[in-house]
Amino acid sequence: MRDLLYKNLTFRSRGRKIIASSEVADKEGVHSVVRRHFAYIIKPIKSTELINPQPYLYVLKERNTKEKKEHFFCKIKGSILAVNRGEFYQILFVHTLSVELTVSAKLSEQIG
Repeated sequence: MRDLLYKNLTFRSRGRKIIASSEVADKEGVHSVVRRHFAYIIKPIKSTELINPQPYLYVLKERNTKEKKEHFFCKIKGSILAVNRGEFYQILFVHTLSVELTVSAKLSEQIG
């Protein structure tokens, strides 16, 4: 069994775009949930008012053998400076990935 969910939200007036997907699958006794999220904002700026935030990376990995669970999470933030027809734009973005692995309900019923 595999369930997919995909969202694509665009806000042109605000210069924003959000893309999110979620995948739930049961395969070979493993129940997995994978979530991805990507968002960006485009801001027109003057070259004198450039705000340059520091890039950010966060990674978390958890493993619980008693409960038979694993979780992985990664978050990346950053910005890019772009020039189009002589105008400066700052693109701020964030990307997250979350993966959860557990024993599927069918297999845990057989074991327990």
